[in-house]
Amino acid sequence: MPALAQLAVLLASSDTDLLAAVEPALLAVGAHVRVVLSAEAALASISSPRPPDLILLDVELPGMPTGQLLAALRADSESPRLPIVLIAGTVTQEWVDRLAEAAVDDLILRSAEPVYWQLRLDLVLRNQRMAHELESLRDAALRHSQFDRLTGVYNRETLLSVLFRETDRAQRCQTCMCLVLFDIDDFGHWNSRLGADACDDLLCQVATRTAALLRSYDVLGRPGMDAFLVALPSCSPTNAMTLAERLRMEVFSTPFHVSGEAVRLSACFGIGVSHGRSPVVVLREAEKALEFAKAAGPESIQCFGSQPQTTPSPVTFLSASSGDELLAW
Repeated sequence: MPALAQLAVLLASSDTDLLAAVEPALLAVGAHVRVVLSAEAALASISSPRPPDLILLDVELPGMPTGQLLAALRADSESPRLPIVLIAGTVTQEWVDRLAEAAVDDLILRSAEPVYWQLRLDLVLRNQRMAHELESLRDAALRHSQFDRLTGVYNRETLLSVLFRETDRAQRCQTCMCLVLFDIDDFGHWNSRLGADACDDLLCQVATRTAALLRSYDVLGRPGMDAFLVALPSCSPTNAMTLAERLRMEVFSTPFHVSGEAVRLSACFGIGVSHGRSPVVVLREAEKALEFAKAAGPESIQCFGSQPQTTPSPVTFLSASSGDELLAW
């Protein structure tokens, strides 16, 4: 099937001889052709709810100079880039420069045969498709390099980069930033009992529930197998403790459903406080606080530098009316 089949082509020209030669050739290969006779009509067509897939622009189109029209057509950087093919009587240095600048995608002489038109337009569309595929692959590679492939949150390497950036901001604004590091209790037990796939599902659910409690500018990452880190810019230690308590109650108090089972998880929390200090140092302090929390018992919350807290009572995780047959550890 020709590349032009089913595509919307905008043919912008007031040259009746050109229209009579080109429009039938495009229709013959299955393209949907829209003809406009002025620069204003071309711009209106581009900004319509259904813009074209390809623009054929006659350099002699009345209404405004071709350079100005090209600038207007390319002005909306948020819209997908539409391929533009110029139609000219001769090849001039101006049009060569436009090609070199990628302001247009090709140049076809108005005297070209219809078969030649189809070959060149097919090539333009093929190049555009390859460019889109390359951009998609590049975006995917960037996402994979920044995010944890399982949960979609930041991976450890990206976390460190983001923490350095947020530390710089905290230094400039003279604000406090806190790190909340939490680790799921006895996750190895669940791995053995439920299997790797079910535990992957559990980790994804933990990430989703945690993200729902955070502000838009908070940072969530997964630095380890069953550990998550929350960076809280402009947050005091007291508020960080409050968030850790909310995570303990709202993320882990409700059973997780996986593989047909209702699973009760718990976690320990360690908090580190930064006043513009190196994030590596603060992360180590959060890790040390997490060690203190684990030593204190399941569901403990500890802030580095504070007096050890007593082990909390287990949270209520199942209402009397719930019909879940709960797995717990």
